[in-house]
Amino acid sequence: MTQVVEQTVTQQQGKTLAYGFVIPNYNHHLVIADTIKALVVFGLPIILVDDGSNDDTQQVLAAIDTNFHQVILIRRAQNGGKGAAVKTGLTAAYQAGWSHALQVDADGQHDLSDVDRMLKLSLANPQALLSGQPIYDDSISKGRYYGRFITHFWVYIETLSIDIKDSMCGFRVYPLAAYHQLTQSSHLGNKMDFDIEVMVKLHWQGVPMHFVKTKVLYPENGLSHFNVFDDNVLISLMHTRLFFGMLWRLPRIIFRKFTDQPTVSN
Repeated sequence: MTQVVEQTVTQQQGKTLAYGFVIPNYNHHLVIADTIKALVVFGLPIILVDDGSNDDTQQVLAAIDTNFHQVILIRRAQNGGKGAAVKTGLTAAYQAGWSHALQVDADGQHDLSDVDRMLKLSLANPQALLSGQPIYDDSISKGRYYGRFITHFWVYIETLSIDIKDSMCGFRVYPLAAYHQLTQSSHLGNKMDFDIEVMVKLHWQGVPMHFVKTKVLYPENGLSHFNVFDDNVLISLMHTRLFFGMLWRLPRIIFRKFTDQPTVSN
């Protein structure tokens, strides 16, 4: 673990690699302290984005900000959605001079013992986006499982490939220069559509992708902000836009399909 930390600010091909964590948070006051404690051992800065949380959560986050010097707390005045919070964090990370940001959800679903593997793989492939590829247990609901399957089907169509092994996992490492380049020419969703849309559009941009198989847990009493009707409608509209975006980019996508290196899953 220490060896990875020592390498996360290093020189590769004349460029400095600087890593940190970005955590979007909306009312996850019960588990966020445990998440922070698991991450501070890596010795990296942590951008914690409060997406307009309630008073109880704000008090917990204020205490975390006081007690952990590595934490940079950013407060959004109003709740804008998961995508808006992640974008706020990634933009702040880019402006702070980070080269990469490892996004971690605040709800305790991710197996943080895989952070070490994610960092090592990113250091070896600094141009790539890295993402968790979930291994589910019995805690996942059938509705959530089949909903993800449908989304993966559409992502395969939108990219004309099976390169993206999972587009909904919020456990990923962003190469921030590529992300910033994308934001200069493309709108990205502010809610649950963000994770999918940004990955598809980075794939269109030619960003290589690697996937790390990781356990995902859905606690029985866990807090979920997914609205079954509103978010499914939002994601359906997003897939419609991405489908027509794929048609517009079809010649470029086909050309890249025969010239790029394949996506890797570990």
